[in-house]
Amino acid sequence: MIRDKSTKKPDGKSDKKAGKEQAELPKGVITLAPPSFRRERALIKRGVWPVAGCDEAGRGPLAGPVVAAAVVLDPKRIPKGIDDSKRLTPERREELFEEICATSSFAVAFASPARIDRDNILRASLWALARSVRALPEMPKHVFVDGRDKIDAPCDCDAVIGGDGIVMSIAAASIIAKVTRDRLMSALALDCPGYGFETHKGYAVPEHREALDRLGPSIHHRRFFAPVIAARLKHFPETVEETVEPDLFTVDEEITSEISVTI
Repeated sequence: MIRDKSTKKPDGKSDKKAGKEQAELPKGVITLAPPSFRRERALIKRGVWPVAGCDEAGRGPLAGPVVAAAVVLDPKRIPKGIDDSKRLTPERREELFEEICATSSFAVAFASPARIDRDNILRASLWALARSVRALPEMPKHVFVDGRDKIDAPCDCDAVIGGDGIVMSIAAASIIAKVTRDRLMSALALDCPGYGFETHKGYAVPEHREALDRLGPSIHHRRFFAPVIAARLKHFPETVEETVEPDLFTVDEEITSEISVTI
């Protein structure tokens, strides 16, 4: 989505300031429009409220859970600067995280490595997203979810591809999910030192793959991701055919390894 930086005003006159700003952009740089509250506001005008956005963080890593978040923004107190978490610096994400927490209704849910191993990453992610919506203090009447797949929520749902860069509520959820997961991975680094979770957050960067090859997989690794399988074959060949075992997030024997938190 590209922000329109036209130098023409509605009356047809040129805007020298806008023209100057555009001229100052480095060659080849495309500016992106920030997410808007337009879709939520359209529903509110029709009497549909609450309206939530939800997103997840952590589909790609080799270790750690998927963290999903659902957010209902207060239309009168939307923090300035909300954007897709990937477009923000870690410092700005932390600042917005605190502002969103202070002004919005939100909930988070986790899909553990055990659930990811059992259900596959897509199903586990959709399950966590639905859990986060159900964990909200008040069930929304409508929810926007990032991606192409709708979730199993007891309300109307719209899937928006690239939604974290388009829909304000989804962008807010992306910040909550990302910061929550980053903090969690830093905590897991204390439980499993040597892997570098505190820096790469479980993603398959060269440093992580080297540590995985050197140390073997930890209890926090996703057992059926290819690099983890290779490390298990090297360090624990006798366990490769075993069934999935409970991990840190397991709460019962059926591997319903979930934690839902409402703040």
